[in-house]
Amino acid sequence: MALVVQKFGGTSVANLDRMRNVSELALRTQREGNQVVLIVSAMSGETNRLLGLAHQISATPDMRELDSLASTGEQVSAALVAMTIHQLGGKAKSFLGHQVRISTDAAYTKARIQNIEGSKLLQAVAGGSIAVVAGFQGIDPDGSITTLGRGGSDTTAVAIAAAIKADVCEIYTDVDGVYTTDPNICPSARKIDRISYEEMLELASLGAKVLQIRSVEVAMKYGVPVHVRSSFSDRTGTMVVGEEGFESVAVAGVAYDKGEAKVQLVRVNDKPGVVAKIFGMLAEQNVSVDMIIQSPSRGGGQTTDVTFTVAKTDLPRAKELIERTAAEYGSEPVEYDPDIVKVSIVGLGMRSHAGVAAKMFGILAGEGINIQAISTSEIKISCIIAAKYTELAVRALHEGFGLDKIPVV
Repeated sequence: MALVVQKFGGTSVANLDRMRNVSELALRTQREGNQVVLIVSAMSGETNRLLGLAHQISATPDMRELDSLASTGEQVSAALVAMTIHQLGGKAKSFLGHQVRISTDAAYTKARIQNIEGSKLLQAVAGGSIAVVAGFQGIDPDGSITTLGRGGSDTTAVAIAAAIKADVCEIYTDVDGVYTTDPNICPSARKIDRISYEEMLELASLGAKVLQIRSVEVAMKYGVPVHVRSSFSDRTGTMVVGEEGFESVAVAGVAYDKGEAKVQLVRVNDKPGVVAKIFGMLAEQNVSVDMIIQSPSRGGGQTTDVTFTVAKTDLPRAKELIERTAAEYGSEPVEYDPDIVKVSIVGLGMRSHAGVAAKMFGILAGEGINIQAISTSEIKISCIIAAKYTELAVRALHEGFGLDKIPVV
């Protein structure tokens, strides 16, 4: 008998018919001899509807009350799915975050899980019930409801799987696994059978929407095997596991992120501590900076050019701070470019395969694509290019590294 955690997103529980499909799948898994804990998101579009109501009342609603409101979407789904399981002849019991006792910090709308008390879930499944848990929510030290941020139900599922020592955490989505790149851009994209936590973490951070990044962090920390699969077919999906036991290809996937903008501070005073102050001020305003390049100014002298990227959503509120900072440290008018994209290749095999970066740069050059900035990690290479070349770059890299031909293990 295996202990299985299954998570279903908003499209999988979008209406009563789909909830019936989810319930039948969970019951089938149970009848195969397994114990099942089910994590559900709010019905598709419901969270946006609730947040929309809040913002009709106030442009800046109280964050504590916003979490109290947003969490009700998952409560509805959990109760309806439990009712559906009962109607189909099974046993089920729904749980909210505070009933499971998913303890979080008090960072409303983006709380982080601190502890999970899984005994009630284990008691429920031991008694023959399917435990249906409302995802996305927890409770802070004062007893207030918190939510985990967009995609938080993935994190709920993996964290619960870790807490109750489940054998596997199945994440059901509207796609049938993790692909070598976006199939909407590259028709030759192929489903990956197995991918490491580290590779999945990089892909998630680079814009791949299959798994929420925090859920991958939790899975990697606690060694939870994650199976990404489709709610609408029985096909085997993608296993996200540790890197032991299989040979890694040089490049496992190509990702892109259109959500960043480039900022360039020209002729900044080149003195110790200036760059630290610039980025320290941005950090104080919770503006995350990604790629950073510093180089001597074209005009020479004791000045430097500083180029970096920030999320486009952060740029409007960061502009005033950037302009003020630039003036303080002697920069000429700041240059902004929102029409960029970050294109990346990811693969554990980069650790042992030489020449991967040179090959990537050569592929882009062969297509006439200019690279504006480069960032690397042990298993990732990212390039900033003009947004108009997104599809061309992704297809060229996918083909150039043979991802449409070489079996992915």
